[in-house]
Amino acid sequence: MSDAAPLVFITGASSGIGQALAARYAAAGWRLALVARRTEAIAAWAATAGLPAERWQAYAADVQDVDSIVGAGQRCLATQGLPQVVIANAGISVGMDTAERADLDVLRETLATNNLGLAATFHPFLADMRAARRGTLVGIASVAAIRGLPGHGAYCASKAGVVAYCESLRGECRGSGVRVVTLLPGYIATPLTAGNTYPMPFLMAPEVFADRAFRAIDAGDSYRVIPWPMGVVAKLLRLLPNPLFDRLLAGRGRKKRRVP
Repeated sequence: MSDAAPLVFITGASSGIGQALAARYAAAGWRLALVARRTEAIAAWAATAGLPAERWQAYAADVQDVDSIVGAGQRCLATQGLPQVVIANAGISVGMDTAERADLDVLRETLATNNLGLAATFHPFLADMRAARRGTLVGIASVAAIRGLPGHGAYCASKAGVVAYCESLRGECRGSGVRVVTLLPGYIATPLTAGNTYPMPFLMAPEVFADRAFRAIDAGDSYRVIPWPMGVVAKLLRLLPNPLFDRLLAGRGRKKRRVP
């Protein structure tokens, strides 16, 4: 594979959506810069997939640690060059109860990963992308950004923050040649959703999501809900008056807390 092949940088690439995106980009002939805390999981996946060594590189980083993820981006630039696409996919989802002191730490960790970690993922590449007048930055949000769900305060707040942050960044990048894409997955069958005890309508396989995401990113969509029916449901819920919305969600199962 020639170095002329395009390069994608993906965080959270050891499992779930991140791994599915890596597989989809690999199938399209891209080189891969894959980030995770567990690089051995990436290496095992690459070996199973039969990827030649020159097609991929793994970078160990914790997106909660700004210096760690910024360092991974800098190593990518030095080793593989400037990516055409950077996907800030790494994220966590843990239930919380504001009455519990321990769950304030859950909120802090969620925001550090899902928001600060996303900005820190983009940081090493943005100046060079602007100078080159090309590149795409992709933020993975969630339909949970559209309306707050009981017990999901940390996750919903963080994903709403992803949408607002990417919208702000898109405006800042206007005219620079750098595109900003915001993707909002619905329920995807990954380890992140495996423990959910409530209904998950339109549950989608990660490989199907990755294919649709690949096409949305390639098209330069600024905002896309995948699958689209989940977006319709979420937007309809957004339109409901608060009393009706609250009654509708009464008794709904909540995301599991870290400490029951």
